[in-house]
Amino acid sequence: MKRIGYCDTTLRDGEQAAGVAFTAEEKRQIARMLAEAGVQQIEVGTPAMGADEEAAIRSIVELELPVVISTWNRALARDLDATLRTGARWAHVTLPASELHIRDKLGLTKSGALSLIRRAADYGMKRGLQVSIGLEDASRADPSFMSLVINTLYEDGVRRFRYADTVSALNPVTTTERIKTLVDSVPSDTELEFHGHNDFGLATANTLAALAAGAAIASTTVAGLGERAGNAAMEEVSMAWRHLYQGCDVLQTEWFQPLADYVTQASGRRMPEAKPIVGSLVYAHESGIHVDGLIKNRSVYQCFEPEELCREHSFLLGKHSGLHSLEHVLSLQGVEMNRIGGADLLSQVRKEAEKLKRPIAPREVADLARRLETANGIVQ
Repeated sequence: MKRIGYCDTTLRDGEQAAGVAFTAEEKRQIARMLAEAGVQQIEVGTPAMGADEEAAIRSIVELELPVVISTWNRALARDLDATLRTGARWAHVTLPASELHIRDKLGLTKSGALSLIRRAADYGMKRGLQVSIGLEDASRADPSFMSLVINTLYEDGVRRFRYADTVSALNPVTTTERIKTLVDSVPSDTELEFHGHNDFGLATANTLAALAAGAAIASTTVAGLGERAGNAAMEEVSMAWRHLYQGCDVLQTEWFQPLADYVTQASGRRMPEAKPIVGSLVYAHESGIHVDGLIKNRSVYQCFEPEELCREHSFLLGKHSGLHSLEHVLSLQGVEMNRIGGADLLSQVRKEAEKLKRPIAPREVADLARRLETANGIVQ
């Protein structure tokens, strides 16, 4: 089974989501929780943003967590100087890799861009930093140029490279093709990290495809928080890798829900109820057919046990509920249902749910049942 690593960038790319701003204490708490969850590396921010960001990063470094703390930097000496002032020992340095970015953003040629990143990497390594290189817009870059950049910088002493699908230009098929071709063209001990964006809802799928094709590290964020439509969600990549790819995963799943809840609150964002893995209703069932199946055998309608995440199933009563659902929920409330008379109670539940446009809570159902028991003898 292939063992993968994680570089979580919630505190950098996640915070770059529009309107998101973590306090220094929130950053520290998220870093603590990520470390507890078993993440190997945390990208904690961009020191060149200014003194406040430097101080926040320094305070995370001073926690001495059992995790690699890295910063994000442009290919500029002053950015790396800012990283050095934080005490972080790992600096991620980014290079626009596509001709579009090199020409229109930097005003350089490919050879000029390569010279720029080599100078920056050399500057950082000579000052004791562990340098990794980010290949921005890699998914729209010339594959031969990508290979040249990695092989050249490998000779200079760099071992980690981030392949960034900056504008979500890939799908799982093209991701597999690009990553496999690149892995085959560079030294075998090169560490390739994949960083996917989610504009088409494919960040998790593309990340998994990249890992299966030879990438070693997943760049993720908690709950997929990130620029525009976000990034690959850490908890989705982890659960899919272990259950769908039968891979070896190092993360502690019991931390997924607390992390998602905390990051959502700190970011000021609202987590969708149906957010995979961590949404509030993803283990809730209303459909009568589904509830009946789950009561008989939990594997009928689930791929993994929610207890793996310290969650549990809940059965909600609403418009699509059936008699088995009703009987089960009432039994949990200590109310015994007469199956023949239960049809009237179920009709009342469905009408209430349609009127209120929400599930009917077990306590409310029990109250309805008791009123009907008095009136009609439906419940005994």
